[in-house]
Amino acid sequence: MSWTSYINGFTIFLKLERSLSNSSVESYVRDVTKLEQYFTEIRSDNLSISSIELIQLQEFLTWIFDLGLGARSQARLISGIKSFFNYLLLEDIIETNPSELLASPKIGRKLPDTLSVEEIDLLVAAIDRSTPEGERNIAIIETLYGSGVRVSELINIKISEIFWDDEFIRIIGKGDKQRLVPISGVALKHIKIYLNRVRIHVPIKKGYEDFLFLNRRGKSLSRVMIFSIVKQLANKAELNKNISPHTFRHSFATHLIEGGANLRAIQDLLGHESISTTEIYTHLDRTYLRQMILDYHPWAKNS
Repeated sequence: MSWTSYINGFTIFLKLERSLSNSSVESYVRDVTKLEQYFTEIRSDNLSISSIELIQLQEFLTWIFDLGLGARSQARLISGIKSFFNYLLLEDIIETNPSELLASPKIGRKLPDTLSVEEIDLLVAAIDRSTPEGERNIAIIETLYGSGVRVSELINIKISEIFWDDEFIRIIGKGDKQRLVPISGVALKHIKIYLNRVRIHVPIKKGYEDFLFLNRRGKSLSRVMIFSIVKQLANKAELNKNISPHTFRHSFATHLIEGGANLRAIQDLLGHESISTTEIYTHLDRTYLRQMILDYHPWAKNS
């Protein structure tokens, strides 16, 4: 297949699977077209898409940088490229994703939207539980919010790493670091329903027997699919927020600290090496922070 065929398929995927607006789709396609131009016109080795590796993508970014593209534009371009390769991986066009470790330039952190408990209930209520995918998806949403795991950690959860009686899951995080994460009883209940009513009927591919969440073909879900599931639910629930799987992680941390949880404990739960990262994730409104001072600072108590 040609680059044109892959890009056309990617365009259809963005419209139908991810339900992106026309302007967003056009932006993604422009980004991938730049990548196509580099590999078909700038380079002389005529690499096929399946032969592209991380080093060639890094060389592409160097070429883009030399053209004078700003940091924000580079970050958006990298996002588009990662989406493209995630699509190729999802369609089994490539076996590994060379863009997975592609680093974006530092442009400052933007805090994601936080969901209230009521909004999370709306998302869960929007799931059609009469379908096998519905039971699976409610288990996914409850796990994301009930444990605060990253989407990359979620898709790699193993059944053998769930400690049912203790309500913990062993997670393999960044840098292959392990941590034990408590998970809510509600999430475990829905995981059991999914395992006992849905997953047992899935024809599981060899090598995926221990993966918790599977697609219809019996393989583990991709990050793209989790993003797609969340996006579709947000649209169905008519939530006017920019929601992604990471939103549940941010909401998990924010709700914990609003309930009085210790920041260091949340740092361990999220698997952060730096407490400053946790402070960003647990962004709170000024009213709450002011109330914390009024309630706990000794001078405030004596005034």
